[in-house]
Amino acid sequence: MNSAKIHGVYVLALAAIASSAIAANTGQSPAERLPPHITQLTSFGERADWSSDGKKILFLSKTFGDAMEIDLATRKIRNLTAHYPHYGYTRALYLSNGDILLSGPQEFDVENPGRARQQCFPAVLDRSLTKPAAPLGTKCFEGPAVSRRRLHIAWTHVADEYPDELAPGTSRMQEADIVYTEGVPHLENQARIVVSTELPFRCEMESQNFRLPEEKELIFSAYGYQDTEVCGIDLDTKQVTNYSLAPGQYDEPEGIFPDGRHILVECDKQNRRGPGHVDLWKLALDGGGKTQRLTQFSDYHGYKASNPVVSDDGQYIAFQMARSRDAAGVGHGIFIYDIVRARPLAE
Repeated sequence: MNSAKIHGVYVLALAAIASSAIAANTGQSPAERLPPHITQLTSFGERADWSSDGKKILFLSKTFGDAMEIDLATRKIRNLTAHYPHYGYTRALYLSNGDILLSGPQEFDVENPGRARQQCFPAVLDRSLTKPAAPLGTKCFEGPAVSRRRLHIAWTHVADEYPDELAPGTSRMQEADIVYTEGVPHLENQARIVVSTELPFRCEMESQNFRLPEEKELIFSAYGYQDTEVCGIDLDTKQVTNYSLAPGQYDEPEGIFPDGRHILVECDKQNRRGPGHVDLWKLALDGGGKTQRLTQFSDYHGYKASNPVVSDDGQYIAFQMARSRDAAGVGHGIFIYDIVRARPLAE
């Protein structure tokens, strides 16, 4: 049997296994049958982020909602953005100094929520919570990447913002420092990282993570390239590396491990049904494309696991449960994955 036929048989076998598993779990929720190394933290919320000391988790109440923070010791939740009016946020991320980088629209058209989500404005919320978030004066497509070591971010612009520079359908990533002048944050040392037309392949980019620990490489999503691939760009040489190496498979990078050797991805390798049916996988960043499946939420009809992030000590993962029909990023509760407790199951 030639290699093409072998591959075809393998794909069909995977599909049959996935279909039988989903059929067996129809009508059930993965939250009802959690393994011992996964704990449900909240019954609502999405897009978790770890505090640097691992004692708190920042998350959104919903897309275009408030930024919330939960103390893991007491399980008390506080609303961080209820003290001023806003149109809701699509991202909330801790900065290295304890302030919070928010991203959200400056206007909202209920007839076109997609644009409000994709064209957001980053702003810094002072950790004192005594004043509104201070805008940084730029637009951001989807989510920014935030350094865990310094006051530095990367983000993506889309073509309609710079019609003289970018052709339709192209995007560019850039980076900058966040600097405070008399307590007011602003961007300095802005620099272009790459324009999508400069890549060796066509895709739509989204910045994701500075690769720890040196942060000399930016990991990004290459949407539409071989479905979607996990890629990295060296910030000095501009060399691009494809880490997924998985044509026809959906791989979207999310939280990076503190040693920089692996990254968590939303992946449909288990069923090849696309981004509405993903689970959490661990991808090696050595160029070999090796992966390990961590969750089985997509084995339950209508569910998926998404948006994982790793604590700075490398011991825990925070992620969310979502429904297959949900828009990307929408979540229905935050969960904690105990890496140490799960390790014997993977060995």
